[in-house]
Amino acid sequence: MGNILSYFFPKEPPPPMVLVPPIFDFPPLAARTRMLVPAYDLLFGKLALRNLFEEYFEQAGHLNTRIMLKPLEDPHVDLIATVLGPLDRAHGNGVEGNALFRWQRDLDDPHTFMDLLVSTSKPMLRLRSCAYYPRYRFGAFGTFPLLMPNRVHPEDYGVMGLRYGSENLSVGTSFMPFPLSSQMPMCAWLVARAGSLSVGMKYQQPYESKRPMCFKDLKNWSCAIGYEVGSSSPLCPSFNFGLELDKTSQLIASFYQHVVVQRRVNNPFEDHQIVGITNYIDFGFELTTRIDGDKSLGSADDSSFQLAASWQANKNFLLKGKMGPSKSSVALAFKSWWRPSFTFSITATSDHQNGTKSYGFGIRAEDLREPSYQRADPNYVMLTPNKEHLAEGVQWSFGKRPFFQSEIDSGNYDHLPRDLKPIGKIF
Repeated sequence: MGNILSYFFPKEPPPPMVLVPPIFDFPPLAARTRMLVPAYDLLFGKLALRNLFEEYFEQAGHLNTRIMLKPLEDPHVDLIATVLGPLDRAHGNGVEGNALFRWQRDLDDPHTFMDLLVSTSKPMLRLRSCAYYPRYRFGAFGTFPLLMPNRVHPEDYGVMGLRYGSENLSVGTSFMPFPLSSQMPMCAWLVARAGSLSVGMKYQQPYESKRPMCFKDLKNWSCAIGYEVGSSSPLCPSFNFGLELDKTSQLIASFYQHVVVQRRVNNPFEDHQIVGITNYIDFGFELTTRIDGDKSLGSADDSSFQLAASWQANKNFLLKGKMGPSKSSVALAFKSWWRPSFTFSITATSDHQNGTKSYGFGIRAEDLREPSYQRADPNYVMLTPNKEHLAEGVQWSFGKRPFFQSEIDSGNYDHLPRDLKPIGKIF
């Protein structure tokens, strides 16, 4: 009877769908504490480049273990424990570890939080806190080492700061409430954005300086300009170019490109309407050169560069590589599909100067994010129809169902899960 009804009333075949896996670590852990850092130090692609050049590149000859847990009874708190130890005695016998306990007021808003760090690498007990009020766009933050055997620098007694942050402007200052002398080293920044163009400057008095504050001294100033297109959501392609002149008279040019592409799949373990999967490809380049003509540091320090790229094939595999004048590294990471998830990574490093090769390993267990999430939805189809699709008979229009690409262009991210939304609108 069912076959007869299906013959006279055939069902509409399900629309083709593209799998959208979560990015390996988004938002990055460094983004959770960005309110403690001057906006100048994170913009112009610096946060993305830091993750590209450092994340999953394990230290040579060491095993890095990290456990990230969030209790089911109270999702506002989490614990991150890290242990770094050598694989053999040739790299040393010391084992370093730290534990970070964090409380966050709102699950979707990381700007108001408090954390407590216990470390063995630098024996200390440190408290950090930040409170941000979106209605007034003002925030206050502080870092206070509670227990420390030797307090040498002014920042060892604590750092406090105030900031204002909106979508197009960030201004703030940080200072030492308990300086060692009559001078009060401080840091101040101003960053503004107009469309895709952003400019910023930062004044920072050297911590070890005994001179009074002098805003006319150009050696205390850094300035940068950047051009950015796209959003911080991993589903949106983005491009970022930055040019910075720091207080040491070094000119730093960098760019970062995040590409979102789809490739066709024919996986027997997936439903027949799954026709593709989203891949994430990232490129980054950073060039540093000295422009003051000072040769006292030696020719090796006059300029340097580093290049890196990563490819996330699906929710389980990530391949990264970076190259520099002295070393090159390749990293492969595998993330499990169950919760809590486990990530295993291996890094191979080649030292061009000494002609040696070394390896590093990493193991991470986490229950903070949604590692098993993988969305298959016709609204997530971002493919542009071409001759190949038309030849295969794949229809990429679904009537009144909007393309997800148009949703991205409109800036509507409300329907997205937390791990695919942009980091935040605060500049």
